[in-house]
Amino acid sequence: MRKSILSLGLVALITGTAAHADYPERDIRMIVPWGAGGGTDGIVRKISNLAEDALGGTIYVENIEGGMSANGLVQVLGAKPDGYTMVALTYDSVVTIPWQGMLAGYDIDKLDLIARITSEPDSIVVPDDSPYANFEELIAAAKEAPGEIRAGIQNMGSRTHLTLLQLQDQAGVEFKVVSYPGGAAPQKEALLNGEVDFALTSLGDFESLISAGSARGLVEFTDVQSESFPDVPPVTELGHDIQMGSFVILAAPANTPDEAVEALEQAYQQAYDSEEFQNWLVDVGVTPNWLGHGEVTDWAQQSQQDLFARMDELKEAGLLGQ
Repeated sequence: MRKSILSLGLVALITGTAAHADYPERDIRMIVPWGAGGGTDGIVRKISNLAEDALGGTIYVENIEGGMSANGLVQVLGAKPDGYTMVALTYDSVVTIPWQGMLAGYDIDKLDLIARITSEPDSIVVPDDSPYANFEELIAAAKEAPGEIRAGIQNMGSRTHLTLLQLQDQAGVEFKVVSYPGGAAPQKEALLNGEVDFALTSLGDFESLISAGSARGLVEFTDVQSESFPDVPPVTELGHDIQMGSFVILAAPANTPDEAVEALEQAYQQAYDSEEFQNWLVDVGVTPNWLGHGEVTDWAQQSQQDLFARMDELKEAGLLGQ
């Protein structure tokens, strides 16, 4: 009997070890809850492609648009927590959706956060032929023509909308708000075809247009000068205290096995640390900013708490609906 128990224990140990060693046994689905061609999509595709070598398996990206990333989140929340479904979280997934109560019962505690890979400030981007040479000229023109200059944000109530509301409040101006659900890709089209006078998102999202000479940045909503865009000043140098921006967090359904989370974190960190990925980030103007599994949850929860408080203040002031 004792030998049988020992044998069973040995078999279980070997089986468990083998299961860990065999992960992944099939393709891993990475959900990007935004349209193809946007900044988040590009970042996730690049790092996932590099992570495949370290992981020893295939990671395929699937774009599921709509609902300010809620449609993609629904897919993840309904997936089996087995290490074969992941999702890319952005500001809206962490802040806007839970604050507005757009997805019943959802919060980030429904997910296992694996790592944060980038963070970058919002910015104002204009077409290259814009009449506004700099941020000060844009603000001056907005004061002369309230509600006439068209600002292209993403969703109403999104991070970019919140940034614009803070700018209007601090600068004493009013823009005509035009929303483009689906991330940065439709904003690019709107800027190029003249639907808006400027777009509000990260410079990294518009790097391809900036490099091609089709667009240029006027300001970044941060207190740090960008190395990738040295000609674009931080807004704090221009008299405004607005610090807002995006980030990309990789996550899986809550209760995903620790072994899978560890394997994914290690694979993505190896990809993140690679010279190829770091050089690519510089080329596209995105700021690398790694936080591993042990730190990212605390950071996300604290960021959520701080931003909820700020949004509540704007709501009480009548500047933001819910």
